[in-house]
Amino acid sequence: MTLVSTPSRAPYGREAKYDPLRADNAPITTYYDQPQLKKSHWGTRVALYIFIAGLSGGAQLIATAADLAGGEQHRGVVRRGRHIALLGVFFGPPLLIWDLHSPDRFYNMLRIFRRTSPMSIGTYILSSFSLFSLMTATAQLAGWRKAAQLTQLPAAIAGAGMTTYTASLLTATSTPLWAAAPRSLALQFAGSSFGAAAAALQLAGRVDGDEAAAPVLEGLALAATATEFVGALAAERRHRALGIADAASVNTASGALYKLGALGLGTAVPLASYAGKLIGGRPRPWLMMTTALAVLAGSFALRLSVLAAGNESAQRPQQSLRFARREKVR
Repeated sequence: MTLVSTPSRAPYGREAKYDPLRADNAPITTYYDQPQLKKSHWGTRVALYIFIAGLSGGAQLIATAADLAGGEQHRGVVRRGRHIALLGVFFGPPLLIWDLHSPDRFYNMLRIFRRTSPMSIGTYILSSFSLFSLMTATAQLAGWRKAAQLTQLPAAIAGAGMTTYTASLLTATSTPLWAAAPRSLALQFAGSSFGAAAAALQLAGRVDGDEAAAPVLEGLALAATATEFVGALAAERRHRALGIADAASVNTASGALYKLGALGLGTAVPLASYAGKLIGGRPRPWLMMTTALAVLAGSFALRLSVLAAGNESAQRPQQSLRFARREKVR
């Protein structure tokens, strides 16, 4: 993946402090309204990679936590979580290589480690996750429980990185909508990843006829979805303060997908469903399965809409210039 050049801004992973009341939202003179930035080539394929990375990383973390908690009711969650993690093993590297257009580029990424490059760090996270997750699943299949318990720990650590490193990858660019709120975007991706993993495990358990861990998974999905919603509110506030929120408004196709798909289907519907269960008691299983599908669909819609809205913001010269010239408040 080729990164867009970065402007001079706060250190990696940090946000400089800005006063929303002093954000310059006035029109800026442009060169015949031509885009200042070249939009990225990231689209559906990269969105699918980011979705699978977050889902598999979250599933591995939940499976490891369930195994450490012990108990017969968690055995199914451990097994299915390790199986879902294999999605990242078998589909993550091919999708990344496909986006890099050549296996040699992926190999060259492994030859050098750059701690300042999210792409370099992400390549090692994906490679480590794939190796240890595959070892854990193989040990489980062979019945080597102690070996699986040993390899699942580094797999879970790498899985945590899988849920958030893609947000760092986006925010390291000069694309205004991505670079403006790195912490908020990471919070959204992390919440969405854990919510999707919990929903997938809940759905797989109900299909297998194993509902023992369903209440715990539904509670985890509720907490993760609420976290994603908080991140979305923080990102929205940040974008409005800097005058770059138009690219994610419902007036654009990407904004409509974000509002209706990611926030509506992916957060509002699950929050209402899970909260209704807590208040009103035990709902019908089909409703919980439908809710799990909504979480998964919303998780993918989040990635797809964020990529599209970011590319939209890069094509708007007034937004990119305003973001590049934003005033720091010390």
